[in-house]
Amino acid sequence: MIMSKINTIDIKNAIISITKIEEEDYICLTDMAKAKEGDNRAADVIKNWIRTRTTIEFLGTWETMYNPDFKVVEFDHFKMEAGLPTFVLSPRQWAEKTRAIGIISKSGRYGGTYAHRDIAFEFGAAISPTFKLYLIKEYQRYKEIESNQYNLEWNVKRILSKANYHIQTDAVQKHIVPEKNYTKDKEWLIYTEEADLLNVALFNCTAKDWRDLNPEQAKKELNIRDFASINELAVLSNIESLNAELIKKGIEKPERFVQLREMAVYQLEILDKKNSLKALKKLADDIYIESQRKIDK
Repeated sequence: MIMSKINTIDIKNAIISITKIEEEDYICLTDMAKAKEGDNRAADVIKNWIRTRTTIEFLGTWETMYNPDFKVVEFDHFKMEAGLPTFVLSPRQWAEKTRAIGIISKSGRYGGTYAHRDIAFEFGAAISPTFKLYLIKEYQRYKEIESNQYNLEWNVKRILSKANYHIQTDAVQKHIVPEKNYTKDKEWLIYTEEADLLNVALFNCTAKDWRDLNPEQAKKELNIRDFASINELAVLSNIESLNAELIKKGIEKPERFVQLREMAVYQLEILDKKNSLKALKKLADDIYIESQRKIDK
């Protein structure tokens, strides 16, 4: 499992590391144990906690719920031995023997024992009820800050998208309207068509199609772009700029669509695979696009 960058929270002057693994938050048990017993005994604190029958039953239940690869037979073996004076268990042994994913041990820089937040809260209770409450409080504050950052990122991308749309419509005014010699109403139609060229290239759906599928949201004057993910907005910004350049070069709409579609598919695939931008979906249960809708190329 690959860890993302390390963030920290402060619990009564104890710095606790948090990382993401498979989009889930993992909290450093080693840092938590250090806060209780210091650096020298942190590993022993974790080992003493994990070897108890209560802890093993909790970990096994968690893994059974969330880990389809969990080895139940090995879990039962540990559960039978738990409580015996000779029974010794480390987080690494637990993970390797049972294929557990709730607790991991990492060596090197930022190394230590990390646990899924559910398990970390349980470990916090073992340290002290007070520590657990402070841990939950600071973790909730951390998630609020994280959420605000992602919302800010979404808004920045949305603003950037709107700015590039103005660039594109200016190009349409200069390069398409004079050639077509449309009336004022027809000019508005041209802009809408250009917007839909981008919508279909990226979302596989025109604005009208989306409004027909989501009438309640349309009544609120919301549109398909208001419900785009961060990745989609980033790609939208890029294809809007490309479209403006293609318009200036006099490239006709069919050819532009091919190039825009190719760029949209390619860039979305990269962003979704790398997850370099947070894929923050704004879709609710009552807002949808037909997943089976295809584009006639």
